[in-house]
Amino acid sequence: MGFERMVERSLAAGLNRRAFLKAGAAAGGGLLIGIGLPGLMGGAEAAGKDAAEFTPNAFVRIGRDGRVTLVMSQVEMGQGTYTSMPMLIAEELEVPLEQVTLEHAPPDNKLYGNPLFGVQITGGSTSVRAYWVPLRQAGASARSMLIAAAAQHWKVDPAACHAERGEVIHSASARKLKYGALVDAAAKLPLPDKVALKDPKDFKLIGTPAKRLDTPDKLNGKAQFGIDAQLPGMKIATVAACPVFGGKPVKFDEAKARATPGVRQVVALDNAVAVVADHMWAAKQGLAALDIQWDEGPNAKLKTDDIVAQMAQAAEQPAAGALAIAKNEGDVAKATAAAPTKFDAVYQAPFLAHATMEPMNCTVQVTKDGCDIWTGTQVISVAQLVASKITGLPQENVRVHNHLLGGGFGRRLEVDYVMQAVQIAKQVDGPVKVVWTREEDVQHDMYRPYYYDKLSAALNDKGMPVAWSHRIVGSSIIARFIPGAIKPGEPDPDAVEGAAETIYDIPNRHVDYVRHEPPGIPTAFWRGVGPTHNIYVVESFIDELANKAGKDPLEYRRALLGKSPRALAVMNLAAEKAGWGKPMPAGSGRGISVQFAFGSYVSQVAEVAVDKDGSVRVQRVVCVVDCGYTVNPDTVRAQLEGGIIFGITAVLYGQITLENGRVQQSNFHNYRMLRMNEAPLVEVYLLPSAEAPGGIGEPGTSALAPAVLNAIHAATGKRLRKLPVDTAQLAST
Repeated sequence: MGFERMVERSLAAGLNRRAFLKAGAAAGGGLLIGIGLPGLMGGAEAAGKDAAEFTPNAFVRIGRDGRVTLVMSQVEMGQGTYTSMPMLIAEELEVPLEQVTLEHAPPDNKLYGNPLFGVQITGGSTSVRAYWVPLRQAGASARSMLIAAAAQHWKVDPAACHAERGEVIHSASARKLKYGALVDAAAKLPLPDKVALKDPKDFKLIGTPAKRLDTPDKLNGKAQFGIDAQLPGMKIATVAACPVFGGKPVKFDEAKARATPGVRQVVALDNAVAVVADHMWAAKQGLAALDIQWDEGPNAKLKTDDIVAQMAQAAEQPAAGALAIAKNEGDVAKATAAAPTKFDAVYQAPFLAHATMEPMNCTVQVTKDGCDIWTGTQVISVAQLVASKITGLPQENVRVHNHLLGGGFGRRLEVDYVMQAVQIAKQVDGPVKVVWTREEDVQHDMYRPYYYDKLSAALNDKGMPVAWSHRIVGSSIIARFIPGAIKPGEPDPDAVEGAAETIYDIPNRHVDYVRHEPPGIPTAFWRGVGPTHNIYVVESFIDELANKAGKDPLEYRRALLGKSPRALAVMNLAAEKAGWGKPMPAGSGRGISVQFAFGSYVSQVAEVAVDKDGSVRVQRVVCVVDCGYTVNPDTVRAQLEGGIIFGITAVLYGQITLENGRVQQSNFHNYRMLRMNEAPLVEVYLLPSAEAPGGIGEPGTSALAPAVLNAIHAATGKRLRKLPVDTAQLAST
């Protein structure tokens, strides 16, 4: 997809996506198999330690006890990578899943960089997609070497042996050797030039439902998230940043804060003040006593309406150099001039906060010789890099101990909270855990951009689109995230994903992008990134065209999907399972969406009921996915269910607004989440596929909004083009 291509080009220039293996001999310690990224060979070396010491220096390690250790490059933030990744290894290595243990990988782009991006990153629904082949190759290579070691021991042809459940078996004589007994001999063998991966028909584990490996520790309390870090002598700090982005503290009463029992220190930063204490309550009380006076800076009068007005102006008159063409096929102007019917619409999508269950936190200890960081991050190597720059220490002297993430959704692709914690820790003697309050977390997030979209279509005499024009106005996350990544005249590939390429057969299409950076509010990736707004816009507008033509929305889409058989298949099954066309009670309706995003095809049918006061209840969502080859169907279903709930929350309630430069929302009372009693019945169906795996963490969210809005229109006849749902527009008069 566009984002992946851009990051790959910018961060891994000159590399291709071909992943290959290299081995390091473990002197006396066991067999190590590492994955070297293209062009970045040289790094997985022998541990030279006892087998009981699982020092991470490659992806796969097998000790004399037969245990397999996977050093995880991808983080676990609830999406199930700590089960799906081991399944890839276990399948090819021929070991039971429970025989695989996990370790967090240290920061090391050479060994643990995501093959799609070239750096160590978990995001974009890429984990299984990126490692589908490399981890299987790692397992297959290890299996091949173990078989070769056993054959050498027995003095037989390796072809006469096979592996099964952690043992090598000589078929003719039924002799067996456990992996643990073979690792020393296997470690001395050369890595095979080629290994044959299993034929999918021979899979024993991949494609079967597997229980999550991380669930037991999450149930019994052993699981360690960043916020759980505990160190001897550790202090707790909490922070207050200027309530207006771009402002700074000018005065505060340190004496009052230090008079609070348990407060040890006050630390001033450029845009924030931290109170360091023995525990969180003391830190919060001390912070409240500071009575901070702020220089609110240039954004003190900013409000959301101002930003929207600026975006509307940018849509009509783009600033010099701000306009970039994302797609131009056929002749839109000529087709439009000849068409009997033309139709226009403007859609808007609001700023959104991530609101992860675990608020931002980071524990840091800085000494003259090194820096240790305990946190949960989606970009561990970037965290190491920024800490190195802040402390002036060599990168190798910065040790990042990654943890489970209590939600990421793109928020932990940012390292602002790590930078802040390191800056504070430089002024504190001993380790300090910096924890943001929920209010700080909501009001100083990095927000999903506000988008302003103008669309127009020309319809022929049968009501079908012959021309399509789409202008997207919004900030460029990638331009900030990777400075220099986007060349002049290029669109932000994330901002146009789901719009530039389409599943629909429309002969004349023009899609362009106007970069407009809103003042006074930072933007970042949010679960579903670009497609969360583009799929909402495109699928809502397609529905509008169907209504304009007087046609059933399902049949209208079918007529446009002749060149997208996989999209057609998921949509047809979703409609069938949802009972499309069956009568519904008054005030209720069904809506449909279909998409290709993150390498997966998804269709959803939402059933909603709208009360007389305009309140909307999503009663049922039917979801069908073709995500290529499925590793763990249970995880796929869980991710789609979670993505749907996440999406409903955003559609019904989600928005961040500004007044006098301040984010008005602060906690879950005014940044609402969908509650348990509001959750709909969710049905997920998986279409079998032999295609390469697609992503699954985000498609459930991006497909949801248009299905709900289209259902609202079916129930009320009213078309909403701005999120979240405005109940006042739906209330009966």
